[in-house]
Amino acid sequence: MPAPMPSTTAAPDGAPLPGRALFPEQLARTRRFSLGVPRHPSVSPDGARVLFVRTGGGDDPVGRLWLWEEGAERLLAAPYGAGGGTRPVPPEERARRERARERSTGVVAYAADRELRRAVYALGGALWAVDTGGGAPFPVPAAGPVVDPRPSPDGELIAYVTGGALHVTGFGGGFGGDRCLAAPEGPSVTYGLTDHVSAESMGRLRGHWWAPDGRALLAARVDTTAVRRRWVCDPARPDLPPRSMAYPAAGTPNADVSLHLLSLDGGRTEVVWDRAAFEYVVAADWDAHGPLVTVQNRDQRVLRVLAVDPVTGATRVLHEQRDRHWVELVPGAPCRTASGLLVRAEESAGTRRLRVGDTLTPEGLQVTGVLGTDGDEVLFTGCEDPLEEHVWATAPGTGCRRVSDGPGVHSAAAAGGTVVLDSLTPGGHTVAVLRGGTAVGRIASLAEEPVVTPRPVFPVHGTRRLRSALFLPSGYDPDAPDARSLPVLLSPYAGPGMRLVVRARTWWACVAQWFAEQGFAVLVTDGRGTPGRGPEWEKEIRGDQLTPVLEDQIDALRAAVAERPYLDAGRVAIRGWSFGGTLAAAAVLRHPEVFHAAVAGAAPTDQRMYDTHWKERYLGHPEREPENYERSSLLRDAPRLRRPLLLVHGTSDDNVAFAHTLRLSAALLAAGREHTVLPLSGAGHTGGDRTAGRLLGFELGFLRDALGLGSGSGNGSGNG
Repeated sequence: MPAPMPSTTAAPDGAPLPGRALFPEQLARTRRFSLGVPRHPSVSPDGARVLFVRTGGGDDPVGRLWLWEEGAERLLAAPYGAGGGTRPVPPEERARRERARERSTGVVAYAADRELRRAVYALGGALWAVDTGGGAPFPVPAAGPVVDPRPSPDGELIAYVTGGALHVTGFGGGFGGDRCLAAPEGPSVTYGLTDHVSAESMGRLRGHWWAPDGRALLAARVDTTAVRRRWVCDPARPDLPPRSMAYPAAGTPNADVSLHLLSLDGGRTEVVWDRAAFEYVVAADWDAHGPLVTVQNRDQRVLRVLAVDPVTGATRVLHEQRDRHWVELVPGAPCRTASGLLVRAEESAGTRRLRVGDTLTPEGLQVTGVLGTDGDEVLFTGCEDPLEEHVWATAPGTGCRRVSDGPGVHSAAAAGGTVVLDSLTPGGHTVAVLRGGTAVGRIASLAEEPVVTPRPVFPVHGTRRLRSALFLPSGYDPDAPDARSLPVLLSPYAGPGMRLVVRARTWWACVAQWFAEQGFAVLVTDGRGTPGRGPEWEKEIRGDQLTPVLEDQIDALRAAVAERPYLDAGRVAIRGWSFGGTLAAAAVLRHPEVFHAAVAGAAPTDQRMYDTHWKERYLGHPEREPENYERSSLLRDAPRLRRPLLLVHGTSDDNVAFAHTLRLSAALLAAGREHTVLPLSGAGHTGGDRTAGRLLGFELGFLRDALGLGSGSGNGSGNG
């Protein structure tokens, strides 16, 4: 394990500290402190073994497959020597990793049989397997470059996708060779894979599921013939051809997704439901009670859970949920317990709750995700306080109990009475193995210690009780005789699906503290639309994604300035990425009396250009509610710019297209408004790991110049 790096403390003379200079490079090198962190744990049914993926250290990007058993870790597979893995990954796998925001290489994902006795994974398109009881990894012949391999429940067969076709193969030729169960009928058809919208906006990364007896599979057929194409390229590499992708922008046709039951003997049956009315396949699974499918209609106001007859493909409705705004998707739900009880979300008493049969989780506990079932017990995450997210367990007749303890953001995997508790706390990342609520071991995190230590306070602002995190320079004393007032930097995301204000040492909290060490007071606020505070709070942005969100940022800023006179309301900047980038640009365009400079990264500026499921959820169909898109887009605001604005965007972004920034820049230029554009060559939506450190320095220089702070750095006590 790498030695811990020293934390940042204030120098008595106010000089820049070494940690401040080291942090941007460390952020890039560790890929936002994601390297060396245990991920994707799976627990065997008897609770004795845990599989997981982890890179070799805090700055090692190469993933390996590990086994925890009887208190000890054992390396199962690494992409070296016999492990191979030096070839490029297939395009479908690259797309899957982009949707999953995967930052490592090597073994980044795996699948195992029911007992966790055999695991399979893909390296450079080659198919590999390893027996967890011992022995070296071994290659398995495949018909072509492999994507998403998954063993049958008994571990004797492997299903995988190659060239858009779903194949099954066995070990040692016992299956009679490789078989193609479903081949694409055209160049725009795939079997066994997901589509862009399902992966990016619904979180469904899978496209095939084994039957419990291993005799058949449930597989998605995706036809993108009607979907409009985008061409993604790197302008800095004109020698490379552009890449075509099917991207359904708001108001345009989606992929045609159907489900099929494929038996190993060649039989095929389509799953039947009203696909014209319910075109979104939100989730699918095949448990001991049969296939279970969740579908949603185009306006997302109706969600249906369907039981599928595995012989005929006929479906019956197990549950229907409706909402006048939209039905929020809860990761991991619906599902079923061992006895067949349906686990589903519902909204009542201002709370997103979980129902297991007749058991309902308490009012005020906002359910954020279902982690799985262990018998009839359901493990889930939820918030009583939006600054923390805990692991809970519930079962019929036993009530609801909290599994995790202490401040932080917690998650878990469980089986056989064993819980692997993954905790991100104010002190860092830990993974504990629990049995009967008692720790029996740990899985080591090899992540580096940040050279900057976040020290936020968490004020609550205004009548809406806005949750904020405020970061000040180390050692700053507002009562010191030579103390200067601090310029304020807002650094929100403030959009759906993500909270930044949490009691945990996140990478973005480290970034906020780093900016604070340069002489800023950094304010991060989660306003309306962010999760963890209930359905009404989340859905107040329906029809307008900017006005209420900007109001909350301004209200939090004014409250913070009123409570802390050392915050300088005459020098206020804002920075953000993705939705946060849209918010930052909107802030200087619409409220220049409040905001004096902005950095907007990867910002969706024309909401019609974003995907159907995500954007129509909040703004409706653009043909029926065009005014919602007008009030939530930025192009018409371009003539209003009179503050410094830096636009940053990856040129190969296939989620928020580079065209968003180009169109806003063109509108600003046409209006005669000066601005700065920083293209990140070849970078995707997250901006690129290699450029992360340099980008922070560029942002800092821009903000200091824009606010008239000069080029020096300091701790805010006399020289900031």
